[in-house]
Amino acid sequence: MRSHIATQGIARAPHRSLMKAMGYTDHEIARPLIGIANSANELIPGHMHLDNIVKAVKSGISMAGGTPMEFSTIGICDGIAMNHKGMHYSLASRELIADSIEVTAMAHPFDALVLVPNCDKIIPGMLMAAARLNIPAIVISGGPMLSGRHPRNKNKKIDLITVFEAVGAVQSGRMTENELLDIENAACPTCGSCAGMFTANSMNCLTEAIGMALPGNGTIRNPCPKESGWPRKPG
Repeated sequence: MRSHIATQGIARAPHRSLMKAMGYTDHEIARPLIGIANSANELIPGHMHLDNIVKAVKSGISMAGGTPMEFSTIGICDGIAMNHKGMHYSLASRELIADSIEVTAMAHPFDALVLVPNCDKIIPGMLMAAARLNIPAIVISGGPMLSGRHPRNKNKKIDLITVFEAVGAVQSGRMTENELLDIENAACPTCGSCAGMFTANSMNCLTEAIGMALPGNGTIRNPCPKESGWPRKPG
């Protein structure tokens, strides 16, 4: 196994000693080491809940006879970075994500990778890293958020695009700021990637098409765990 270059033989006793400092046993060290690139953070709605998905990923790896080893990557929300200088950094973050995963997987020679992204440049960044490393890898997305309900017509679904359109309506005098606030509060009711075929959901569907994810990966809605406080009530 690839991981043997860091875990097998007399010369690797110091390496194993460091792993045991983290609580790994001889049995766990001898098993296939599976890296989990987790992009969870509290900056992006599509990534707020990824820690819960990673818990399930770890359980699956252990049940299959591997040893899960989690590490983190950065993530930027294109929506929040939009319309200010932050947008100049979004595409550049893709390279940082790919580089960080490659660096980690070379320094800690995993036998395989599970990539857990959900939004925007994080998905292609992880796919680029998988291509560079050329080891078994699979993508597990966090899933899209639920669409919202229009505050004045509960049968009408709305999403982030509705908010952008409402901004234009206010600026042109066709909507009040209070009406805009009602839409703002209702458009994104849960965590998950933005509801719509934007970068995140398009890229997550692409992972299926190229065989890097299981069927349904791009469209299964996020779990909305109660312990994370979702779904929240508008206002």
